[in-house]
Amino acid sequence: MPVLAWSDIDTVLLDMDGTLLDLHFDNHFWLHHLPQRYAELHGTDLAAAQARLQPLFQAHAGQLNWYCLDFWQRELELPIVELKQEVAELIALRPHADTFLAAVHAAGKRLVLITNAHRDSLTLKLERIALAPWFDRLISSHDYGHPKEARAFWEALEADIGFTPANALFIDDTLPILRSARAYGIGHLLAVCEPDSRKGRKDTEEFAAVDDFRELLVGLAASPASQGA
Repeated sequence: MPVLAWSDIDTVLLDMDGTLLDLHFDNHFWLHHLPQRYAELHGTDLAAAQARLQPLFQAHAGQLNWYCLDFWQRELELPIVELKQEVAELIALRPHADTFLAAVHAAGKRLVLITNAHRDSLTLKLERIALAPWFDRLISSHDYGHPKEARAFWEALEADIGFTPANALFIDDTLPILRSARAYGIGHLLAVCEPDSRKGRKDTEEFAAVDDFRELLVGLAASPASQGA
């Protein structure tokens, strides 16, 4: 884990699912709970439902529809938000994420949540985990009509919040999204070692990755922004 150049960072952009929140909830929902409810609706077994759904999921991966609960409700004829509420007890903060948020907030950095999650999913999670108080803005890619994988998302974000890409830190657990951010010119990028607490560490390829959020705080208190805050 390299020491962050906090003196060069004025905006911190954070993903939600798999970065601040344990990805286990989402993986369990899409890979097990939703297929089980789909199987019950169609009078089939779980394996058959998973086999039917997986090509659909793959066809929309990385596109805004993949993250859109309205789309999946229409496509599958299932009450997606209600089904998410059935397993909402699995929504959990990743270790020490709150410590990181508190320290960055106290240091006077601008904190912006940028998520591909649909607004209904974002609302459900914020009801469980009190993330909102730490952030200056909470942005869903659905607000812009483009997922974070697309350059158009970053263009809309810059136009909206007026940040300097070279002076931003962005942390996300999805490699194609990090590559999109890098191509746009985001200056400081980190992946996440273990987005899903039940699946172990992942290969983050060319990206340095955070294992313990507390490691990122080295040098933060001494940065010029914190001294002037």
